[in-house]
Amino acid sequence: MARRPVTVFSCSACGAQAPRWIGRCTECGGWNTLVEEAAAPPSRARGAATPGAKPVPLSGVDAADAPRVSTGHPEVDRVLGGGLVAGSVVLLGGEPGIGKSTLLLQVAARMSATADPVLYVSAEESARQIRMRADRLGVASSRVFLLPETSLEKILEAASGARFSAVVIDSIQTISSAEGLSGAGTVSQVRECAARLAVFAKGGDVPVILVGHVTKDGSLAGPKTLEHLVDAVLSFEGERFHAHRVIRALKNRFGPVHELGVFEMTGSGLVEVKNPSSLYLGSRTAGRPGSAVLAAVEGTRPLLVEVQALTVESKYGTPRRTAIGFDSTRLALLLAVLERHGKLALSGHDVFLNLAGGAESEEPAADLAVVAAVAGSYRGRALPPESALFGEVGLLGEVRAVTDGPLRLREAVSLGFRRVILPAGNAAEASAFPDLEAIPVRSVEELLARTGG
Repeated sequence: MARRPVTVFSCSACGAQAPRWIGRCTECGGWNTLVEEAAAPPSRARGAATPGAKPVPLSGVDAADAPRVSTGHPEVDRVLGGGLVAGSVVLLGGEPGIGKSTLLLQVAARMSATADPVLYVSAEESARQIRMRADRLGVASSRVFLLPETSLEKILEAASGARFSAVVIDSIQTISSAEGLSGAGTVSQVRECAARLAVFAKGGDVPVILVGHVTKDGSLAGPKTLEHLVDAVLSFEGERFHAHRVIRALKNRFGPVHELGVFEMTGSGLVEVKNPSSLYLGSRTAGRPGSAVLAAVEGTRPLLVEVQALTVESKYGTPRRTAIGFDSTRLALLLAVLERHGKLALSGHDVFLNLAGGAESEEPAADLAVVAAVAGSYRGRALPPESALFGEVGLLGEVRAVTDGPLRLREAVSLGFRRVILPAGNAAEASAFPDLEAIPVRSVEELLARTGG
């Protein structure tokens, strides 16, 4: 009688296993995340010694910077910290149709023009479909090798058969190994395939780029161990009704995190945006109540973003607080500060906040612009023309100094802004810009007095 295969239930979010299905994962708390898959075969007996690398003293390790390979896209190189590091593994995630395959095909074509050929593995599209996209983008290159394959063993064999400057896997959720007992996309398959690809990358000093799917809430699909296996995690974002796309570094072992690269989607592919501030401020109408320009910094890049606020009397008992591109909890905190220290009766008003152009900001330096926009909408008073703001607001109504003041001021000057409202702690940094009028404020009360009483 044939033995029944042993199955386990693995969490698709954290990789935890359970002998039976349960509605909520006991490790990460995710609901309906457990999927059934075949159990892995037992490993060899414990205590079996295997030869390995010998330990070396820390002082004997070469501390020289790892060589980098340019992707041909300055924006991508910026996010990666200067380019791809030999032997690194990069995970690129994004919503379906956002342009991940388009970006990587352009990267493959540009890299192959200045370095060794690039292997592009597509497990979701045929070679004909990729060629049609390449013709539309104008990047059909004989140095980009296509491999429509889902078998990990065949992919590794092809990647080891020639010297490539990079290997692109589109996508990791559709790759499966013959050694796995479950189907492609399961927790065990994704973990096994990513681990073996990482071993290949480290052993051959070949950068590997993995495309990852995302879940409904925008997080990367698959176990969290997938993010720990790779060297860098990039997020490709964008709005369906906006032409610009943003790539962010959420993790990077070889460079800064939260770095930002901006692209514009055109009929001929993705084009780098050298001045993102002009893109976000292109349709701004100056001199309107409820509008404020935030001098933000994403990674090492300064950005000027328009913050729009609208306050209307609430028609129901509980006023609405809606924020797009900004943390709604932070907005509620700032509204409480405005009501207590600014004496604005916002508890009877609905408040709507939006960062125009699909922009997002999570830094505390956006507080002052948000407060000014909400106050301007409530009082019906516009900010002084050609003004930008930045600063953190505390619960006591104080305005705190923030980092990267010179970067913010330089960007404001380059786009023609003549005055900046900033924390008093950053006022000394404005002395390097004689053509810029600096308006330092120490509290929310002082901000309201400086902007219209």
